[in-house]
Amino acid sequence: MDFITADEKLQLERTLAQLRSDELVLRQRITEARAMGDLRENSEYHAAREDKALNETKTKEVEARLASAQIANASELPQDIVFVGSMVKLRDIVSGEEDCYRLVGLSSGRFDLDYIEVTVTSPIGSALMGARIGETVRVDLPRGERRYLIVEISV
Repeated sequence: MDFITADEKLQLERTLAQLRSDELVLRQRITEARAMGDLRENSEYHAAREDKALNETKTKEVEARLASAQIANASELPQDIVFVGSMVKLRDIVSGEEDCYRLVGLSSGRFDLDYIEVTVTSPIGSALMGARIGETVRVDLPRGERRYLIVEISV
């Protein structure tokens, strides 16, 4: 079961609607390519079929994600525990540097935000889940172990 925020659910629903809309366009492309003649050497037909297969795969992935997703309602969560949707300020124990992280179920892929998105399945995300202000969390990263002090939690 995945925990996602209400905004992430809306994003997934918009993605699913777009994929379903694309399905109609892809079917039309296949129909038009089929009308061009010999299918064995028809690159338009084969490309459209590949695109349709990729679209169907993505659609099934999004449908499965939505079906298994549990929506994290921020108003029902304790304010002093890190959970999906929480904004967390962490201080690196060694360097003393502070960064803000947001625990998300689904990354937006944006890098222009004032915080760093971490998914609940990432090393940092799994270490943060359920932690409280003042706790030190240990994170096993590819470049070695890191320890962070939880300075602040907000929703």
